[in-house]
Amino acid sequence: MAATKDKVYKYLNPVGIQDPVDLSPLAKRLDGLNGKNIHLSLCGEQDIWAYLEKRLKGDYPDVNWSMKKGYTPTPIPLTEEERKTTDAVILGVCW
Repeated sequence: MAATKDKVYKYLNPVGIQDPVDLSPLAKRLDGLNGKNIHLSLCGEQDIWAYLEKRLKGDYPDVNWSMKKGYTPTPIPLTEEERKTTDAVILGVCW
């Protein structure tokens, strides 16, 4: 019995270490979409997004659409100029 009390067990915390995250409040809701600048940030498999892009542009022709596409799960950040002129962002990740 004395031998088991002297044992020391070492383990790793399953929670892990999280990097700090910058929090920002949600933007005010838009009153409508007509004439707004909406940015599509699409990540992952590009062929899947072709239908969504076509549908959104067809259903909302008065919206000024801009887009960035990437093949990684990490979205391409907006430039400072894009941040000033964009009213809303739609982020999509698909694999």
